[in-house]
Amino acid sequence: MDPIKTGRLIRQLRTGQGLTQRALADRLHVTDKTVSKWETGGGCPDISLLRELSGVLGVSMETLLRGEISGQEDNGNMKKLRFYICPDCGNILTSSAEADVHCCGRRLEALTPEKAEERDMLHMEAADGEWFITAEHPMTKENYIAFVAFLTDSQLLLSRQYPEWSLQVRMPYYARGRLLWYSTDKGLLYRDIFIRR
Repeated sequence: MDPIKTGRLIRQLRTGQGLTQRALADRLHVTDKTVSKWETGGGCPDISLLRELSGVLGVSMETLLRGEISGQEDNGNMKKLRFYICPDCGNILTSSAEADVHCCGRRLEALTPEKAEERDMLHMEAADGEWFITAEHPMTKENYIAFVAFLTDSQLLLSRQYPEWSLQVRMPYYARGRLLWYSTDKGLLYRDIFIRR
C-alpha cells in the first residue's frame, strides 16, 4: 500500500460523497486527525479498518490497497467486455471496464478469450432473421458449454446453457460481431463474424 496514493484516493472518495473528515472519522470511530493523516500520506489505515472504510467509501478493499480506481481509461468499451465465471456457483458476470469482481467470497479473474480451432467451432446457420447455433459438444456434467454470447459494438446477447441439455441457441442475426462461448474444459473461446452483403 502506497500511503500517498491511498491517501489521495480516500480524499477523492470522501469529498465525492460530500463527507467531511470528521463525518468519515465518526463512522469509523477514529479521530478526524487520523483521517487527515491518511489523506496527507502520513500513514495508512489499520488493516482492521479496511473492510469498514471500503464499505463507507463504496470501493473494494483491493482498490484501497492499490490506491487507484482502475478501468477509467477505457470508458466501458463493449469491444473490451470481460467475462467472469464463479467456480463455486457458476455465476456468469461481465464488466465493460477493468473491475474488481467477486462472487462467493473470492476474487474472480477475467477470462482470456482464445480463438477457437476448427474442431471446437460452434455451428451457425442463418434462418428467418436469426442465427441458429448448435454444437457437437458432449454437454455432460463434467464437460459442457456454460454460455453462448454474441457481442456487437453496443449489445451483448447471452444464452445460459446447462449440462445434459443439447446446445441449441437462437439469436438475432447480426452480420458483424463476435460469437463467444465458455467450455468448462477449454475455457472462453471466440469466433469473429464478418459477413459481406
